[in-house]
Amino acid sequence: MSEDISQDSAGFETRARIDTTRPHSARFWNYFIGGKDNYKIDREVGDQIKEIFPGLVDVAVTSRQFLGRAVRYLAGEQGVRQFLDVGTGLPTADNTHEVAQRVAPDARIVYVDNDPIVLTHANALLTSTPEGRTAYLDADLHDPESVLRAAAGTLDFSQPVALMILNTLGHVAEYEEARALVRRLMSGLASGSYLVICDGTATSEPMIAAAAAYKESGAVPYHVRSVEEIAGLFDGLTLVEPGVVRVPQWRPEGGDGGPSDVDAYCGVARKD
Repeated sequence: MSEDISQDSAGFETRARIDTTRPHSARFWNYFIGGKDNYKIDREVGDQIKEIFPGLVDVAVTSRQFLGRAVRYLAGEQGVRQFLDVGTGLPTADNTHEVAQRVAPDARIVYVDNDPIVLTHANALLTSTPEGRTAYLDADLHDPESVLRAAAGTLDFSQPVALMILNTLGHVAEYEEARALVRRLMSGLASGSYLVICDGTATSEPMIAAAAAYKESGAVPYHVRSVEEIAGLFDGLTLVEPGVVRVPQWRPEGGDGGPSDVDAYCGVARKD
């Protein structure tokens, strides 16, 4: 595992922002999906959480599989050529731009995160097909208007955009604030745009216990919500079949693996 994540060309200021003494959600999640961009503390807490709730690994893996299916559906069946991925996390295999540009080489993707670890790996995200474009913004979900203004340098907001918010909204403590942030982002997108969300849910005692243990580890808390609350994030939009379902049950493909009863729900919806 890499222990020199911060030793790159991102500069001293970015390196100074990286705290290796506390677990961090992007690195923690990276460890769960088999990545190498994490520190000892992330792996230690990850192993503790796995003892409490081994199923969290399945949540991480199946959520990544959902990302691929949703992007292929939107780029392929719906012809979407623009993606705004907010809270992208650390790059691994099959990032949004890689999946989209396999289907549509001219696709444009903007990644948004305000995490210093992600910033140091921005170069890995900034690869693109010659026909398309990929950009990274160091910006904050809590300031949607700034996100939209900055993304307008790459995306054409007069045309449909797929807004991707995967395993990110749990960092917003208040549910109504999370709903408001989603609405503010979607308000800047054209008709025919899509919202893609997946998140862990408080659908089992082990999942709730895992979230509590993660908070107690000193990490920034992650709030798991009810299925009804996840569904409420899509209010005012038209859900794509099969609606809000457990992550593996959204348009499954033959190559997907893992259980079907994970504690995470997802959905894709269209702005009419």
